[in-house]
Amino acid sequence: MSGEVTPAWKHLLEVEHLEVRFFTRRGEAQAVRDVSFTIDRGETLGLVGESGSGKSVTSLAVLGLIQLPGKITGGDVRWKGRSLLGQGGERYARSIRGKELAVVFQDPMTSLNPLFPIGTQIGEVLRYHMGMSKSQARTRTLELLDLVGISNPAQRIHQYPHEFSGGMRQRMLIAMALACEPELLIADEPTTALDVTIQAQILELLAELQERLEVAVLLISHDLGVVAQVCHRIAVMYAGKIVESGPAEEVFPRPGHPYTMGLMRSTPRLDLIQARLVGIDGAPPDLVRPPAGCPFHPRCPLAVEECLEEMPPLEAHGGGREVACWRAFTEAVGAEPGAGSTRG
Repeated sequence: MSGEVTPAWKHLLEVEHLEVRFFTRRGEAQAVRDVSFTIDRGETLGLVGESGSGKSVTSLAVLGLIQLPGKITGGDVRWKGRSLLGQGGERYARSIRGKELAVVFQDPMTSLNPLFPIGTQIGEVLRYHMGMSKSQARTRTLELLDLVGISNPAQRIHQYPHEFSGGMRQRMLIAMALACEPELLIADEPTTALDVTIQAQILELLAELQERLEVAVLLISHDLGVVAQVCHRIAVMYAGKIVESGPAEEVFPRPGHPYTMGLMRSTPRLDLIQARLVGIDGAPPDLVRPPAGCPFHPRCPLAVEECLEEMPPLEAHGGGREVACWRAFTEAVGAEPGAGSTRG
């Protein structure tokens, strides 16, 4: 956590053995436990899992936005080879946050300030990070609103957030995040509060902007349909740990971890007629007192004695796949195999 510069860097973003804890009256909640992944230029990584699995906390740790009672207690986050943690790293993180690293938060209804016009809010980002004059910021704001598909931007910049629909507000958040032409965009559940039609428009917009601007994307979602549509690689989180990762075209047709299989079976599919969806029995574990061994074993139909005693390591299985399971790629009896569409 020194914040020192590494002479050469291989990945745009490197998260290595990250640990985040929240100190509560009940004890220490282990929100993120030994999480590692990388993101390269122009790549989309999907971070998938149930609510409470640690996805958003991981993204906040990358951005350096963990606040008390939370604390990063281990590991490192490196941007272009340089640590974002520790004393020197924190200053570096502040200098690139919003400029090289940008975020689209999950609720467009509350992420914009209701007291200021849209143009003022986007212009503030440009004036702070890019040193633009008021007229320069206005010109760039109009370009950004046009880029994300907002009609009549010259009129829209004078309007307030409450005058827009949810889909338009989400587009404006994306415009604000792209204002400084970041190299990595963190999209935290960007379609959660939107209807299906608007979801499709936002996903299409993200894919189009990524291709045009060559920006890397960390897409956080619990919706496998969203992830399958736009992501190159996925990482599945459960109880603060990554339990499976790999290329989307490998993971969706043949998931290796029982939790990933369960997520697949509980997702509606167009290629399979089902009387009802198959849910995952039980509930996520209490991270103040996580279970011994594999955290998924109380809900796992494939659990054996070894699963109760020892946490399986995240092991390579070929084709870029990594799975943390003693019985990886074993299908539960009577269950439909996992399947899903991948990015075209």
